[in-house]
Amino acid sequence: MSKRDYYEILDVNRNASEAGIKKAYRRLAMKHHPDRNPGDTVAEEKFKEAKEAYEVLSDAQKRAAYDQFGHAGVDPSAGGAGFGGGGPNFSDIFGDVFGDIFGGGGGRGQGGRQVYRGADLRYNLELSLEDAVGGTTVKIRVPTMVHCDTCGGSGAKKGTNPTTCPTCGGHGQVRMQQGFFAVQQTCPRCSGRGTIISDPCADCRGQGRKQEQKTLSVRVPAGVDTGDRIRLGGEGETGENGGPPGDLYVHVLVKEHPIFTRDDNHLYCEVPIGFTTAVLGGELEVPTLDGKVVLKIPQETQSGKLFRLRGKGVKPVRGGQVGDLLCRVQVETPVNLTTQQKDLLKQFETSLGENRSRHNPRATGWLDGVKKFFENIGF
Repeated sequence: MSKRDYYEILDVNRNASEAGIKKAYRRLAMKHHPDRNPGDTVAEEKFKEAKEAYEVLSDAQKRAAYDQFGHAGVDPSAGGAGFGGGGPNFSDIFGDVFGDIFGGGGGRGQGGRQVYRGADLRYNLELSLEDAVGGTTVKIRVPTMVHCDTCGGSGAKKGTNPTTCPTCGGHGQVRMQQGFFAVQQTCPRCSGRGTIISDPCADCRGQGRKQEQKTLSVRVPAGVDTGDRIRLGGEGETGENGGPPGDLYVHVLVKEHPIFTRDDNHLYCEVPIGFTTAVLGGELEVPTLDGKVVLKIPQETQSGKLFRLRGKGVKPVRGGQVGDLLCRVQVETPVNLTTQQKDLLKQFETSLGENRSRHNPRATGWLDGVKKFFENIGF
């Protein structure tokens, strides 16, 4: 993974707010997501870069460590301050220095056996804008390592049992004398299990775990957006030697919508209106995520005017005021006119006479500005 500056990757300044960082990541994620750029390795790399930058800068603790120490502050392998903040403790340093002598990062089970927490899993969940805004419950299938029912997790063939390791006596650890120090290390024969499997289970090949597809029900809260993630505790891979399971992180990606564009808690849409409606005013039905509403168009409405429908946007997932729907009208020029219709428009144009500037103030002001510009440069 590239080690470019995270702020540079997201194209934000170092004082950017949490909302600004999220908005920048959402824009890049939508642009470079692998599902939208199949086979494009450059886009995939940019998506990974943006994801890595967002996961650090969206976490206040990690961001503080990154601002102080750079990449070393958020890279566990760098030996720096890490994610924890406040510097490493003695046990962290001890584990780094002595590593394998004391069995690495696992914990201890009964009898001193080395146990390992299961791996965390990630699932990318694509949602429609309607489901993201309103919330939903979805079923997902996740490949994961699960407890082997055939052998009961022992790893031994059904009808047999693992035997106690003769090297460590079932403790999973052996004692070593190094000068004045007496230390323990993971048993090299049983790899910390404390047992030896002579006849392994055919289903899990002696691992006590096997890969399966499991179906989970995920409740998606209302208001989620691209970049949000949902944690399902204990739904990751099963731990080894009786260790605790990992977690499953469901990462949200909201698909583009044919009508609405989302910006934080607000929704935007473009509404085309006819020339006559723009001049004389009228009423127009516009869609919202809750249904249709009537938008009143005043007389002499100009193209690009923004109308705000309060409370018709998105309710924030973490609480707060509901956003608005902002409708930008675009005056549509008539096309495919008949000869009669064109003649009528010409008559209308002629009827404006010398008062054209009164009826087209913006165009007149713009032309005056152009004239002054050319006069100033000597044309």
